[in-house]
Amino acid sequence: MKTIVKVDYGKKGLEIKLNPAWNVTVLCPVEQKKLLNPVGEIQKVIKNPAGSDSLKKIVENKRNLKKICIVVSDATRPLPSYLILEGLIKELNSYGIKDNQISILIATGLHRPSQEDEIERIIGRSLRNRLKVINHVATDKNSMRFIGTTSNKSPIFINKNYCESELKILCGYVEPHFFFGFSGGRKSISPGIAGIETIQASHSANHIASPNSRFGIYKNNPLHRHATEIAKKISPDFTVNVCINAKHQITVVAAGDLEKVHEHLVNFQLKKIFKGISEPYDIVVCGNGGYPLDMNLYQAVKSMAIGEIAVTNGGTIISVNECADGIGGEKFRELIFSGMDPKALCNKILNSEIVIPDQWEIQILTRILKKAEIY
Repeated sequence: MKTIVKVDYGKKGLEIKLNPAWNVTVLCPVEQKKLLNPVGEIQKVIKNPAGSDSLKKIVENKRNLKKICIVVSDATRPLPSYLILEGLIKELNSYGIKDNQISILIATGLHRPSQEDEIERIIGRSLRNRLKVINHVATDKNSMRFIGTTSNKSPIFINKNYCESELKILCGYVEPHFFFGFSGGRKSISPGIAGIETIQASHSANHIASPNSRFGIYKNNPLHRHATEIAKKISPDFTVNVCINAKHQITVVAAGDLEKVHEHLVNFQLKKIFKGISEPYDIVVCGNGGYPLDMNLYQAVKSMAIGEIAVTNGGTIISVNECADGIGGEKFRELIFSGMDPKALCNKILNSEIVIPDQWEIQILTRILKKAEIY
């Protein structure tokens, strides 16, 4: 047995010393080798996409193409978006698209805006100096466009910069998500660039409470269905998604039709990420994967949800996250410090006595606390 295990924690990692007398199991995902030439691979799939015309043909078929909007993940995600953008912008430039036609829209959802140093990390220094960058602000009604309602009458507000662009492109990555099943694809639109009313409808207490709103559950997940319905109403012209390994390096890429791309990468991850266990553990030590995934307590709840899967009833979850950015969103912080009993707090959310941003994270946290202690 290993006597020292290194876990991802902040930017530097953390070593945990293990007592040889302990009965310890270390679970790791299947190692995914990085692509040696990710930019080249991205250009290749852009020219040979899944389920759609090539990006070049799409551009050629657009009349009076003036504005291009490219949606990218925000600073809480470890995705090297700059590599995707490097390949994508090279292709667009080769089709005659000028830099001043392109806007990069950062899909913050309800997260805080990405700061200048974070923007440079997201899109790269050279592109930062060339392209217009916009932080999505879900609470800014003036930057939203109302595009209708979903089948369950939820209002759909989407960022105006995206809606008013003649060419819409999504960039993101696919990995297991603790209530969407998997990230990526449709999630770039909702919650990524959606208004607060749309996000709250998507992340409703009923949706979060569904047993299908869990890691790796995809087809029958109510949040997935809701976001997919919205994405179809204001669909992108083209999607570029990737998978990354534990070192945040790109391992596989796909481009083309939103649903085809997402499903392909979901199937890839199903083979690589999940591990079976014979029985639950008394104590589970888990983390979020280091910076930027563990930048605050709000994000750290995801790792606690991993622990929830593996821990026995009445067991202990030790969540190893640096939280260098503190607790997280304002409303999440208010609920954390409300002093309410977790069970009572959860019931207020389920009974719609509390309907505020970030309630879903508290709802999940209180659910986990019903099963195990968290440290």
